Amino acid sequence: MVYTVPTLPTTRQPGCPFDPPKDLIEAREHGPISRLPFADGHQGWLITGYDLVRSVLADQRFSSRRELMRHHPTIDYGEIEVPPAPPGEFLLMDEPQHSRYRKPLVGKFTVRRMRQLTERVEQVTAEHLDAMEKAGPTADLVTAFAKPIPAVIICELLGVPYEDRGSFQDNIDKFLGGEVGDEELFAAYTATQQYLADLVAAKRADPTDDVLSDLTDSDLTDEELRGMALILLSAGFDTTANMLALGTFALLRNPEQLAALRADPTLTDNAVEELLRYLSVAKQFQRVALEDVELGGQTIKAGTTVILSLNTANRDPERFTDPHVLDLRRQNGGHLAFSHGIHQCLGQQLARVELRVALPALINRFPTLRLAVPAEEVALRPETADIYGVKSLPVTWEV
Repeated sequence: MVYTVPTLPTTRQPGCPFDPPKDLIEAREHGPISRLPFADGHQGWLITGYDLVRSVLADQRFSSRRELMRHHPTIDYGEIEVPPAPPGEFLLMDEPQHSRYRKPLVGKFTVRRMRQLTERVEQVTAEHLDAMEKAGPTADLVTAFAKPIPAVIICELLGVPYEDRGSFQDNIDKFLGGEVGDEELFAAYTATQQYLADLVAAKRADPTDDVLSDLTDSDLTDEELRGMALILLSAGFDTTANMLALGTFALLRNPEQLAALRADPTLTDNAVEELLRYLSVAKQFQRVALEDVELGGQTIKAGTTVILSLNTANRDPERFTDPHVLDLRRQNGGHLAFSHGIHQCLGQQLARVELRVALPALINRFPTLRLAVPAEEVALRPETADIYGVKSLPVTWEV
């Protein structure tokens, strides 16, 4: 008999900020697929197992189209019609529209191109560590380190002027942070849209050496470029910022692993992959079946909404040995932190470069780095945020 989860779990256990909600883990223990009633009465599914999550992400019988996302696990939208995604916002589209926007970007985010950015990431990281050291010996790691490094890099890539980064970052925080009301969220989103519309117009009139200027030399409309820029800027900033802060928090709470990374720089690449798996800051995705699909011994009916739990998939004991343990020497990789299939994260190589540079630089610059407050007092992002992380991370060190 298939297990039913009464409602989508959204509460993490006290003292366990890195683990998925306990009820999600329990659902996985009952099997990789569970029934999930939605707030509006829709009967959907929750997928918690690694193999099934991976298969759905690669299966184009499951749609990402925003207009099909009529059901929400915790909110009843009533009769509200969900419009299609705005032009250019390709994460919420299927083929062939998705490829129209993603294809021109693929060559700009290759492994080789992103590795060429290493020196610039090192420079930006060193600048922020210098500022931290000068202002120390305490700091909020989120504002001093985790947010500004990816913000500078993604803004430089897309050609956002330096003086505009602060207000842009604030607006991105508001509409992705899961804490402001609908009115403030909409205002931040609208302000960002208007800013990007003006930026696209400026790049058309006077192109510079950046990704957005390159894209103006194509058949893409201003509206499409604005949507693409929104996806790249928000994804390129928010996910990496939260990985840097939450990753540091996890290392500070696992001192043996932190010591191993500090002692052995060759562990860096492996450590980044393990932190990505262990933390899974992009917690879940949603898909809608376009036709009846047999999955895990169950029939997913056409039109049914499926929630894909990436954080339990990345903690699946059938895929990972001791999955709830942070082990920087872990060999069985293949995590789903960057998703899978046609929507696999376009900027994953950029994120890897930033994490591989910034985390070792931080822990080596401050060998006595520690939390400045008890771990249970660290302010966590709410589960309503699309990306999990910490709101602030007070740290200190010896001078």
